Amino acid sequence: MPLVIGLTGSIAAGKSTVAQILVDNGAVHCDADKLVHRLYDPGTPGFEKVVAHFGEDVVGPDGYIDRKILGAKVFGKPAEMAALTRAMGNISEAIQKEIDGWRATLGPNDLAVMEAVNLLEPGYCMWCDQVWLIGVDDDIAKQRLVETRGMTESEAEQRIKAMVPLAVRAPGADFVHKNNGTPDELRATIQAEIDRIRGLHKEGTLPEAVSHTWWPKFAEERKAAMEKAAAEKAAAEEAAKKAEAGA
Repeated sequence: MPLVIGLTGSIAAGKSTVAQILVDNGAVHCDADKLVHRLYDPGTPGFEKVVAHFGEDVVGPDGYIDRKILGAKVFGKPAEMAALTRAMGNISEAIQKEIDGWRATLGPNDLAVMEAVNLLEPGYCMWCDQVWLIGVDDDIAKQRLVETRGMTESEAEQRIKAMVPLAVRAPGADFVHKNNGTPDELRATIQAEIDRIRGLHKEGTLPEAVSHTWWPKFAEERKAAMEKAAAEKAAAEEAAKKAEAGA
């Protein structure tokens, strides 16, 4: 079976650079974001649902969904993001199908990488042999966003604050690297890790991904937290109704 790496990380941490290093080592690469975007290409059910919910103004001059406009409508708005997810369809199925295809067609010594901003939380990590988590200190991330992406400082700070902290995600990753250094330092570190795990994989001694035990527990805890929040909200609404009735 091929070696499948799940790659995730913080904004401006250098995930795309790490992915390119893997590709330079012969890896087949899939960007989950681009895979998901195809779920709402023109002519798909996802396209019609996205336009129906978010309005005709999300359609660009080329007839495709303008992701910048759509992103502005959902960023920082959990309810709208949930609506977008429902409109697109089965994202998990699309990602699993891609990984299953690799396992069916690639050779035993081949390498593949699924790059995804949200790899751990939805459980996509369960289909990977290793999970790599790339992080960066907030001040460096802010500088990169301003200098390379043209964001204002306030926009950069908003994006950084919206990210799940590295420490929360680290227990679900097999390899965690904070990319605060130079591109050469990053390449050297990543190359060494590629060589290490490839050697273990070929020998059949690569440990099972830690996410395979971490994620089920994480999912159960998240479910319990959501149920508790829903119960507290319902109780607060009921209390408010009783108070209004007694007023």
